Amino acid sequence: MNYSLYTIDAFLIMDTDGHRVLAKYYHPPGHPDGGKGLQTLKEQRAFEKGLFAKTRKPGGDIILFDGHLAVYKHSLDLIFYVIGGASENELMLQSALIAYSDALSMLLRNQVEKRGVLENLDLVLLCLDETIDDGIIVETDSAAIASRVSRPRADTTEIVINEQTLLSAYQTVKERVAQQIGKL
Repeated sequence: MNYSLYTIDAFLIMDTDGHRVLAKYYHPPGHPDGGKGLQTLKEQRAFEKGLFAKTRKPGGDIILFDGHLAVYKHSLDLIFYVIGGASENELMLQSALIAYSDALSMLLRNQVEKRGVLENLDLVLLCLDETIDDGIIVETDSAAIASRVSRPRADTTEIVINEQTLLSAYQTVKERVAQQIGKL
């Protein structure tokens, strides 16, 4: 087995109609993996179309599709994807996706929807760059990601963690535990 830090092949955000909102593909030619990634726009669009067809309904969170491991998360009118190789560790991909989506939720004040993402595309891309750099997962702590990306305010330069943020985190944990119990 060939171990490498380059674990992410692509990061995608698609809307619930299957249209690309944001796509970032890694592993260009000359990359340590030999450039085996999805290189042409035609290959990428075909991959995205097939992936969306398999994941458009909420319920799952991981799928093996077309030789790639896809970890995904639905959020109102968006679907976030982290794509890795078929032999990658799905827990590592999942932790990167959760860290990214939680940091984005903090930055957009829990308004993670298509309009908010497009209006704050600079924050969305900076958040992605703080989480994944050239296919390498560099951070999985959502608070650290959000604090590096946040816009400085007049009164403070940090993200304030208040009761609302803690309540949101508690609700998320509560929902995940309920889902896990429901699967048993």
